[in-house]
Amino acid sequence: MVTSKIIANGIVKAVGMIVLTVLILFFIYKIQSVLVHILVAIIFSLIANPIVEFFRTKLKFSNTFAVITTLLLFVLLIVGLVFLFVPLIISQGNNLSLLDTASIKTKTLDLYGQINHYLEHQNIDTSKVLNKNLISSRFNFDFLTDFFNSIISIISSIGITLGTMFFISFFILKDKVKFIVGVKRILPQKNEDKILNSIYKTRTLLTRYFVGLLIQTTIICILYFIVLLIFGVENAFVIAFLCALLNIIPYIGPVISLVLVSILTMLNNISADFQMVILPTTLYVVIGFLIVQIIDNNVSQPMIFSKSVNSHPLEIFLIILISGILFGIAGMIVAVPTYTIIKVIAKEFFPDNKIIEVLTKNL
Repeated sequence: MVTSKIIANGIVKAVGMIVLTVLILFFIYKIQSVLVHILVAIIFSLIANPIVEFFRTKLKFSNTFAVITTLLLFVLLIVGLVFLFVPLIISQGNNLSLLDTASIKTKTLDLYGQINHYLEHQNIDTSKVLNKNLISSRFNFDFLTDFFNSIISIISSIGITLGTMFFISFFILKDKVKFIVGVKRILPQKNEDKILNSIYKTRTLLTRYFVGLLIQTTIICILYFIVLLIFGVENAFVIAFLCALLNIIPYIGPVISLVLVSILTMLNNISADFQMVILPTTLYVVIGFLIVQIIDNNVSQPMIFSKSVNSHPLEIFLIILISGILFGIAGMIVAVPTYTIIKVIAKEFFPDNKIIEVLTKNL
């Protein structure tokens, strides 16, 4: 009888734990955007903290004034970047006003005819591969309107994220001592050294990571700029800078960059002949960008991930993939810094765990 009660109680507790776990996971899923904003704010605070400390120690600012000054510097930097893109937006708007979709459609169908004629001379049946009626019915530029509407939506989303990030970061930087003291009170006193070591190692690793990321972005920007200059694309620096920033988004960023630079290159030459100028120039630019990506994937990224956060490339790939599935693009961006923080904390608090020992052996 006693045994039956024990088993029943065990089953009830197990079911209760499962239900509680499911509810917690569901709650986390529902507030995932909030969690991403908090993570972004924490990472931004780690980046901004050295500047705050410089103002506070070297220039003798009060802590609050140092935080406000630092955030204002970042706001001015973002405003400067926005104004940097104004000439690009204006020039592409002018190019769009010259867009003759009917003419481009006619030229594309003529190009189709030439390809079809060439393939027929090579005894290749094109009826199953190319369909002129399908091309004629579906060839339109409605996607441009959708594309720019998407850009506006993304910009508004970024604005909300930045506002939230600055608001949360202000209190993290202003009350960081209180946060640390609060964490110490929550955890047992014996873990104080572990907490301090975790904070120190995390800040060191993330500083190295962001410095490496800055170097990587700069290199990519320069290489993109050279490619665009070679083929005479207007606003080459602004486009290169934008594509380099998009490259921060793992895996998806380079694809977006290729699509974006293809559209901008075609718009840049919109008044020229499609077959003789627009198409070959766009292809050359895309090939140049692909070469830059090959250089980045085989040189820059492995060096940053392996030396800055001491993680294997496959390990990083899986973490970014899982973060992307759970939290979208924002999750992919913060995946590596967040994973680094978790690894440092795990190494400090659970050093004897076999799995953690394997994952953190280089930390």
